[in-house]
Amino acid sequence: MPQVQMLEVARDCAGQRIDNWLMRHYRDVPKSLIYKVLRRGEVRVNKRRIKPDYRVQCGDLIRIPPIRIVPRDAVARPPDQAGQLLLTRILFEDDDFLVLNKPSGMPVHAGSGLNWGLIDALRLARPELARIDLVHRLDRETSGCLLLAKTAHALRASHRGLREGAVEKRYLTLVGGPWQLGSHTERSRLRRFVQRGGERMVEVNQDGQTAVSHFEPLTLLRRAALLAVRIDTGRTHQIRVHAAHLGHPVAGDRRYGDPAFNRDMRKFGLRRLFLHAHHLTWNVGSRSVDVGAPIEPDLASVLSQLEASSAAGR
Repeated sequence: MPQVQMLEVARDCAGQRIDNWLMRHYRDVPKSLIYKVLRRGEVRVNKRRIKPDYRVQCGDLIRIPPIRIVPRDAVARPPDQAGQLLLTRILFEDDDFLVLNKPSGMPVHAGSGLNWGLIDALRLARPELARIDLVHRLDRETSGCLLLAKTAHALRASHRGLREGAVEKRYLTLVGGPWQLGSHTERSRLRRFVQRGGERMVEVNQDGQTAVSHFEPLTLLRRAALLAVRIDTGRTHQIRVHAAHLGHPVAGDRRYGDPAFNRDMRKFGLRRLFLHAHHLTWNVGSRSVDVGAPIEPDLASVLSQLEASSAAGR
């Protein structure tokens, strides 16, 4: 039977979020279980309860409750074609980092009823990258630039860069129109909560965390608007919740969107969330890296049909 463990944080792990630290130590434990024990306060740091965004320090003594580890041979193996697809979507790679053009529909990690994720498929396709980790996350249906770190040092440096504003993430999204806000910065605070059915949601709430999104209109159409979005913070579902709060829900958003608008967009071929991480810039150490992911063909087709419809006055 598993027992309570007391582990000390090593120097090279200082600065990591406690949830990421736990997931690195318990790779075969579902992410949902990691967050469950954190929410319940079963993980203690120096005998105190902490939140999932707590950053561990060298020498911290972490109490970990009994966790039943699923044997590796019982964990679902990602299909080989998933890993091969990812290898064709590498946008940038050096000794420390790798940027993928994440396909829509593929989760970045297991959890919430999913027994494998992008990170598992990549490790399987590239066994030498067994220690590669996500620097940030994208929603399952979001496509585009996803930054991964190959080493613990690169992971810590990039997380520090995210906190200090040295990593810039820009997105393209289609929202319900007409958009009349011009260039707009939204600063509504966001709070996460769990619904009775177990689904994690986010809402605008003054007791939530700071979130900053900069919206810039690119193409204004009768039914919708194509926007460029730059985010200063990386809160869960940030762009989707901010856009919905402004009265301009993201097209194809089944969680926070407008069902009638989504049905209208399906007539133009939209079958997914219209959110694409199209540009990523980061400055780590003496390097400055700039990577772009062209908009996906399915989204480009929707835009083309919408533009034709607007031009025809339909």
